[in-house]
Amino acid sequence: MQLSRAPARLRSVALIFAVLALAACGKQEEAAKSAAPAAAGGATVVKIGHAAPLTGGIAHLGKDNEAGVRLAIDEANAKGMTIGGAKIHFEMMSEDDEGNPTKGPIIAQKFVDAKVAGVVGHLNSGVTIPASAVYNTAGIPMISGSATNPKLTEQGFAVTFRTVGRDDQQGPAIASYLVSQFKPKVVAVVDDATSYGEGLANEVEKTLKAAGVTVLAREKGTDKTADWKAILTKLKGKKPDAIFYGGMDSGGGPLVKQGRELGLKAVFAFGDGACSDKMKELAGDASEGMVCSQAGIPAQAASKPFIDAFKAKFGSDPIIYAPFTYDATNLIISAMQKADSVDPAKYLAALKASSFDGASGHIEFDEKGDRKDAEITIFAMKDGKIVPVAIIKAGKTIPFEEFAKGAGA
Repeated sequence: MQLSRAPARLRSVALIFAVLALAACGKQEEAAKSAAPAAAGGATVVKIGHAAPLTGGIAHLGKDNEAGVRLAIDEANAKGMTIGGAKIHFEMMSEDDEGNPTKGPIIAQKFVDAKVAGVVGHLNSGVTIPASAVYNTAGIPMISGSATNPKLTEQGFAVTFRTVGRDDQQGPAIASYLVSQFKPKVVAVVDDATSYGEGLANEVEKTLKAAGVTVLAREKGTDKTADWKAILTKLKGKKPDAIFYGGMDSGGGPLVKQGRELGLKAVFAFGDGACSDKMKELAGDASEGMVCSQAGIPAQAASKPFIDAFKAKFGSDPIIYAPFTYDATNLIISAMQKADSVDPAKYLAALKASSFDGASGHIEFDEKGDRKDAEITIFAMKDGKIVPVAIIKAGKTIPFEEFAKGAGA
């Protein structure tokens, strides 16, 4: 219809309808915008990212980390929080990084594009380190509950944190325990060539050499190696008293199993990546007597409310780092509450200044984003179960039974 040729009255009516239609369209667009981030009941959706290997050989560890995040988010939503004057509904956006370093930055960018307010992850140091650069550029706080390589927090990124200890704490702890308890004269060190495995093995080797132990030339596999026979046959001829492996349980299990099959009598020692009951499943009776470390308190020493809630929700015990991802999630949420904002730029300062009592104990961060006074736990495989035998804190070794009674608090 051409308004210029219509009677004046009709033109006026048409113009009124046109204005009303435009106004209606504008209101619909505004309603759509406001509805997009809203959950049922009109709550504003706030996304928290989580990334870990959810498929493959260490998926059990990734899913354990994921469960910690899920529990924290569900508990927060049950409280019906209001932040910045708005009712908040938290959602977990969980991604499978496959433990692949090249996927870390890809998933990190996916989180950035989805406008997550914070990230808990990744599991592996080799994935977390490259991903952290993406989060830093975007200004999104990330807290790992399991990445232990020192480089993560040595990069100087203001948004990077962790709720566990570092390998330059964990490596010396397991190496010193190995020396004090087993008194080896010759030790073989093997790693899986990842940032985590190699980095931890380097710290162990330095401590062993400082203690006067002879360390054989480094042997290497990959994080996919399942056949260690060639390396173990080579080591057998050198008769090491102990063998330390830097890597995950998916590689550590076959290593110790094949070592025993070849007749090696050495003590096998591992870091946190292979410090799980999965070692019994992968190595059978060959795993008996192995020792390992964890960069934090053992899962069974986590707070009772957390353990009870975890069992009730998932029907099982946490494996290793679920208490630490649970705490990482709650640290982000607590910082948002203190800052009264879900904006990363506004709650970051509150996160840095955290003084938080969580499932894994009291948490404060130093200037690098590392957890202050992080404990290291030493475990041994006894009767097919990984059990804690000692806690190392501030250079002091505390028998686990004593720590559990409150001496280590």
